[in-house]
Amino acid sequence: MKKTPLLNSHLSALVARLGHTDEITLADAGLPVPAGVERIDLAVRPGLPGLEDTLAALLTELQLEAVVLAEEIKNASPELHQRLLDQLAGAAAAQGRDIAVGYVAHEQFKRQNGHSRAVVRTGECTPYANLILRAGVPF
Repeated sequence: MKKTPLLNSHLSALVARLGHTDEITLADAGLPVPAGVERIDLAVRPGLPGLEDTLAALLTELQLEAVVLAEEIKNASPELHQRLLDQLAGAAAAQGRDIAVGYVAHEQFKRQNGHSRAVVRTGECTPYANLILRAGVPF
């Protein structure tokens, strides 16, 4: 049995397949998943699982280099935005490397989402609660 907190076999396999600079999208319940991009659907009901808990589980196995968020999250969901920044700062400290945080307009975010290896759909229903995670290397 695995020793890390990430128990979902689909998420663990996804992280294991990532190479340096590969991207995955961690999405709210409403983000469209482009044709041809793998969908890992975790959503059970609104709020379950939440984006922050899913990110925390992923970060137990994922070396993270950079994150992209929609610019609109700053005004539409400022509390979540701040919690995500705090969570990413904690992850950067834990991995011993900075995590770059960038922003694009939501329409651009949806286009960039099409380059992800997979979209992980959560039950999050907070506006603009989506992140594109870019894999780093632990060496």
